[in-house]
Amino acid sequence: MGWVGFCTGCCKVLGVTTSRLSAVAKFAGVSEATVSRVLRGKPGVSQVTRDAVLTALDVFGFARPEPVRSERARLIGLVVPDLSNPIFPAFAEVIGVSLIQRGLVPVLCTRTSDGVSEAHYIEMLLAQQVGGIVFVGSSYADAGPAAIKQLTERRLPIVLINAADENLGVARICVDDTGAAEQALAHLAGLGHERIGLILGPVGHVPSARKLAGFAKFWEERGETRWRRWVDHTVFTVEGGRGAANRLLAAGCTGLVCASDALALGAVRAVRKQGLEVPDDISVVGFDDSTFMGVTDPPLTTVRQPVRAMAGAAVLSLLSQLEGRPAASEEVLFDPELIVRSTTGPCPVPA
Repeated sequence: MGWVGFCTGCCKVLGVTTSRLSAVAKFAGVSEATVSRVLRGKPGVSQVTRDAVLTALDVFGFARPEPVRSERARLIGLVVPDLSNPIFPAFAEVIGVSLIQRGLVPVLCTRTSDGVSEAHYIEMLLAQQVGGIVFVGSSYADAGPAAIKQLTERRLPIVLINAADENLGVARICVDDTGAAEQALAHLAGLGHERIGLILGPVGHVPSARKLAGFAKFWEERGETRWRRWVDHTVFTVEGGRGAANRLLAAGCTGLVCASDALALGAVRAVRKQGLEVPDDISVVGFDDSTFMGVTDPPLTTVRQPVRAMAGAAVLSLLSQLEGRPAASEEVLFDPELIVRSTTGPCPVPA
């Protein structure tokens, strides 16, 4: 069958009338024959012209036909829980630069206070025929069964970094949370602290659960049975850290290990509110080593995530899937690093 302008075949692929397709050609500033070549994925059309036609299709709300849907593969969704926690912008920056260097375009999606969630973003990203999605600090499982079904059916390349829940069968890049907790605890125990509290995120949050496992192992190996009363779950905010720290200080803790730097800053605030000093009276350890933690007052001792290495591994996993190779079935773990600054010191001697 011959193809001239917007032939019947093109109309069937797009599910719209010839007259409306003519509007696409007019909007793009090209002939109908040129649009036809783009729709069929034929050579001889410059990238600038091809992009103009595809943009016109998007503007008019027409689905891209199969021959050219791969054009959207250069768009990659990057989903993060929020931008207020500096660790997420840190990951987004490194991943974004790496994608751009490889000719891919990151599309940043973040939850908003008015209720735009992972489910909404997945729906929008799928409508744009993105080539893949990287989730940082969240999970595509949060979007619900319907979204998971769509992602599975489309076999869309997906990479999860520090996922909030378990996701078997998906490429996963994680920091060793268990090891991170053990590093922080060993540091404080070496300074003489015997009652060390642990401030975690919500119950069920996988990275927090793994830190709790390291916490439990540390104390049980030492025959300490009181450790459960030294654990508090809260939300990942400065205010959450402040409230949890108050509860753990009331339990007699002299050292606090926190599951994020924001929680640690809240803990420092709680200590000062009680008229105590960090680290003279209470030692505090954060997690992430996010931006500016080296210039807080006092500079925060924290467990650093290897952001650049983890982001690089995520991009390589995504590229591998884009090239048709299956996602790695095993989780890839990265070692954290304890960064000792000025919020930890020797356990105070009882008066």
